Amino acid sequence: MDQFYHAVLLDRDKCMGCTTCLKRCPTEAIRIRQGKAKINKEFCISCGECIRVCPHHAKISDHDRIDVIKDYEYTVALPAPSLYMQFNGLEDQSLVLKALLELGFNDVYEVSAGAELVSEMSRDYIAEHKDQIEGPFINTACPSVVRLIRIRFPDLLPNILPLKPPVEVAAEMALEQAVKKTGLPREKIGIIFITPCPSKVAYARAPLGVEKSEIDNCIAIKDVYPLLLHHMKKLAGSEDADKLMSGKIGISWGARGGEATGLLTYHNYLAADGIENVIGVLEDLEDRKFRDLDFVELNACNGGCVGGVLTVENAYIAETRLKRLRKYLPVSKQRIEEGQKEMIPLERDIEFQPVYNLGTDIKESFIRLNQLERIEKSLPGLDCGTCGAPTCRALARDIVLGEASENHCIYYLKEKLRKVSDDIDGLDLSINCSQEGSLQKVRDFLGKIKEDIASLDDGKDEYEG
Repeated sequence: MDQFYHAVLLDRDKCMGCTTCLKRCPTEAIRIRQGKAKINKEFCISCGECIRVCPHHAKISDHDRIDVIKDYEYTVALPAPSLYMQFNGLEDQSLVLKALLELGFNDVYEVSAGAELVSEMSRDYIAEHKDQIEGPFINTACPSVVRLIRIRFPDLLPNILPLKPPVEVAAEMALEQAVKKTGLPREKIGIIFITPCPSKVAYARAPLGVEKSEIDNCIAIKDVYPLLLHHMKKLAGSEDADKLMSGKIGISWGARGGEATGLLTYHNYLAADGIENVIGVLEDLEDRKFRDLDFVELNACNGGCVGGVLTVENAYIAETRLKRLRKYLPVSKQRIEEGQKEMIPLERDIEFQPVYNLGTDIKESFIRLNQLERIEKSLPGLDCGTCGAPTCRALARDIVLGEASENHCIYYLKEKLRKVSDDIDGLDLSINCSQEGSLQKVRDFLGKIKEDIASLDDGKDEYEG
């Protein structure tokens, strides 16, 4: 399995090489080469920020289309809690679940139901283990955060709460239920997640902490939203039985702070959303600045999952709708039953992936680090992005690793051309002052000009793009 799978793709025909995504990427995973963006899959955490900011819509999510349900004899929809908040004036969430059945799914299993089981397990686990680690536990619900910790904050890996995210728990429960109900073999049953973001697509296809996810396909909320609206209008006022499987705790996971408040008995928590804020909190955690916290909830998207790039509603409007939806719900409808406790813990440790290392060992890394710092000092320090890297330091890193040269920097090229111009002026002066040996001087200088032009050609293609 590709442990560096990323769920963000580039439409090269639409990409204009404008550097907007380059400057926004939180892990410096994007470069501009030959006038087109290029994504480094080892750095990408599938947060979707480049999709959000690209003015040309050249970044797209690698999710499945709705007609994927035709590939199975029996399909189960896993609606994310954030799906409910997309609809204006929704007072009964079961209307959304009925509409999913009308859309062609055979059954529905709420991810919020799995969230309530994870909340209960989290309460017990933190109570039993909070004195065994330094610092607070960190949630695993946002795959982008987990991937970020894995490549950039290795000291915090022991703080990751070793429990599966709700979507995986819901998928396993839904599969078990579908097998019992239908008697069909696994390959004929489709467990399909209605996702708010590409991050969870990346999880489904290359999960961390799990050998293999039971999620078969992921469909974007924005793709099913208009289809569900059509069916919900027809179903409005129907007398069907309530299909909701979860209460306030489960549905609250759809927005920031929902997971943390689901712990109920723990008031020493922090909830942060937005990838820049998340990185700031992780840096503070790494420096051990927070000593009195039991739990930290981190979501890469502003507002939590309601802010995912595959949703349709403004994150803050959706968050307000959540408060209204919670009003008349019970606290929780799900409790862990006999045998379910074994399903919730992670199956393996999440390991550090040193993608930012400069060398294969400490000696080589230190040598290259010295080279990097020396090159960085020779660059202008403007972090303008015109070189195709997000910062001068990132360019220096690329140069050390042989992936770029100083000629990618337009200011470096300008300085070279200025020196060539000065040399030409100097040659004219030499020829005017003394005719003796002038021919040889011309030949020598022309040879030098050819060398300079050859070195400038290395960076030429970058600017033609």
